[in-house]
Amino acid sequence: MSAVYARLRVTDPGRWRALAVAWRRWAALADRLAAEFAPHLAGLGAAWSGTAATAAAGRLTVLRRRLVRFRLLCWRADQLASEFAAALERARALLRRALGAGLAIDDGGVPRGVVRPPGAIADLSAALAVAERADDVTAAGLDQLLARIHDTAERPAPESPGCDASPAEVRRWWSGLDPGEREWLLTVEPQWIGALDGVPAADRDMANRLVLADRRAELDRLIAASGGRERARLRGLRDGLDALGDRLATGDGPRAYLMRLDLRDEGRVVVAVGDPDRAATVLTHVPGMTAGLATFGGELSRAERVGERATEIAPAAATSAVLWLDYDAPDFLDEAATARRAEAGAPALRRFQEGLRATHDDPTGRQTVLGHSYGSLLVGKAAATPGLAADDVVFVGSPGVGVESVRDLAIPAAHVWSSTARGDVIQHLAETPGALARDLAFSAAIPGAGAAFAFGRPADDLWFGHNPSDPAFGARVFASQAGGGHSGYWDRGRPALDALAAITLGAA
Repeated sequence: MSAVYARLRVTDPGRWRALAVAWRRWAALADRLAAEFAPHLAGLGAAWSGTAATAAAGRLTVLRRRLVRFRLLCWRADQLASEFAAALERARALLRRALGAGLAIDDGGVPRGVVRPPGAIADLSAALAVAERADDVTAAGLDQLLARIHDTAERPAPESPGCDASPAEVRRWWSGLDPGEREWLLTVEPQWIGALDGVPAADRDMANRLVLADRRAELDRLIAASGGRERARLRGLRDGLDALGDRLATGDGPRAYLMRLDLRDEGRVVVAVGDPDRAATVLTHVPGMTAGLATFGGELSRAERVGERATEIAPAAATSAVLWLDYDAPDFLDEAATARRAEAGAPALRRFQEGLRATHDDPTGRQTVLGHSYGSLLVGKAAATPGLAADDVVFVGSPGVGVESVRDLAIPAAHVWSSTARGDVIQHLAETPGALARDLAFSAAIPGAGAAFAFGRPADDLWFGHNPSDPAFGARVFASQAGGGHSGYWDRGRPALDALAAITLGAA
């Protein structure tokens, strides 16, 4: 282990992140060059005809496809460098913790001295194991990438899976393809592959990055042809795409994986921070009312904070945080007053979770699904029947989850969690009319103290069922700060964020 320790001490994760960003920039340059081919091909066809013209057009088409392939290779290098940097940062955090506990380590990575705190010894061992594993995985990945560079043959893929294939069946089909066949599909069918549950996150990310520029161009055309409110809505989507592109390009923090992109409704997007197929623990965050592509950044930052806190608590285990916004979230109160959108989105969430389980490198990896606000109703609908691929489900700021008791969910009660802050307005806005009438009557009967009692405690009878944060529901209730409001559960330094991280890790 002496060589591993020596490399860990001198290797700078920041340089690997910078290398990853450089590969992303090369991919962006290739995208700009490829975009110039379309007008050239159109002009060529208008001004030139005959055998030579056909041959020239064919040659330009081949060159354009090779630029697409170059982008795929750049992104693969970017993924490898990014994940290696993330693993190094976790290993170095463990090493700092061991040294901070008073452990003396010689140049060979061997503990020295009389004082050897047991926790520090474990941290040192974990740091070396994380670093060695990352080195092996990255070296193997770079070898495979080098082989792909030299193999330029195009191989159309064999028969595709049926539209009713399960994510596990899709995974088996994808694993059975050789690298050239997968590359061909990513090049010619990126929209399909990018949305296909059962395809690994790294491959879906590359497919959806190819689609991103087309979606921008599509929105620009729609904006130019529209007016009034529709133009404003489309501009909001365009701004959301720009923000998404910025997050995908940044070198700050863990790498983002674009697992879904759809312009339907208010825009649908699934983004993982860190590769969920390689992470020991995965959190899927389902947002609530008003969530959409135009505002995805705030929701993603909430999911990220849980992942960051989990990594701080347990650096030995990689954590991936996923923003799952693949449903039409309600925009107005009248839309949020019905369970229709949650019911429509629940099957997609179940399939996504099944896909995460199918593509994960380790079948023992932990999966947690968190629903916030209206998103908790969707999670409740998904968890009401057996088969949701989740070790734990979490409800925060819930208007009810569609059932009256934890016994009505197909998840063991010990793995169902809930919290509602005392200052969260949801517990009053989401009251049933009968419960609200009782509170108003009690408030009027006892001036002053009546209102404080009636509206100063969480309501039990909510719009979509019994309050899951009421102990009578049967879930495991965790603390949240009283003054955090409806979105304070992710505030740093507060109990709710620590609890969410611990639940994600399976350490609560």
